[in-house]
Amino acid sequence: MPARFNHMELTLPLGALEANRREIARFYGDLFGWESLDVPILGQTGLLLRTDPETSQFILVTEQRSHIQSPGYDHLGLLYDTREEVDALLEKSKKAQAQDPRVQIKEYEDLVTGDHTTHAFYVKHLLPIWFDVQCQEYANGSDPAKGWRFGPLA
Repeated sequence: MPARFNHMELTLPLGALEANRREIARFYGDLFGWESLDVPILGQTGLLLRTDPETSQFILVTEQRSHIQSPGYDHLGLLYDTREEVDALLEKSKKAQAQDPRVQIKEYEDLVTGDHTTHAFYVKHLLPIWFDVQCQEYANGSDPAKGWRFGPLA
């Protein structure tokens, strides 16, 4: 069975999580609908951002002396079903950026490769990586043989 995304831990400099905990939880909750939970871990209170309460997918944010530094295009891809969902999230991101200039956005032209189109943008706020918000579109019956599907367990 292929691996699936379970979690990612992101480390911030000492003091950065405590200074921005509420804003991180609010931004990612408002934008993506992520639930935030304070969790005791490694002698501190981490912030768990649960991407879907019905699955085990989450991002854990903690503080460490040696923390992630990501000045480039390092990112986590978030796959949505439709172009309309991606566009709606881009608009929400732009509205958030108008209120808080620390919200960063990178817009991209569609990447078209044959019968496959990737429609995406990047967004980043108070965490050390970008989130690549995208959908995959396939034309002329060129859908891949395998793909992710969400639904109840049998």
